[in-house]
Amino acid sequence: MLLQMIEKKREVLLCLGKTYGLTAEVTVKCSQELDHLLNLLSRMKGRPKQYIEQ
Repeated sequence: MLLQMIEKKREVLLCLGKTYGLTAEVTVKCSQELDHLLNLLSRMKGRPKQYIEQ
């Protein structure tokens, strides 16, 4: 589940960056949300895969 959320957020971020530019507020907000998801993934490493892939 978390990996799917990260992949979807990356796709959205790429679209926003292309559409509005990298410094647009909406792009930066999405980037921060992706950072949060990646931080969660980093903290979950070492835990059972079921928590990451659900």
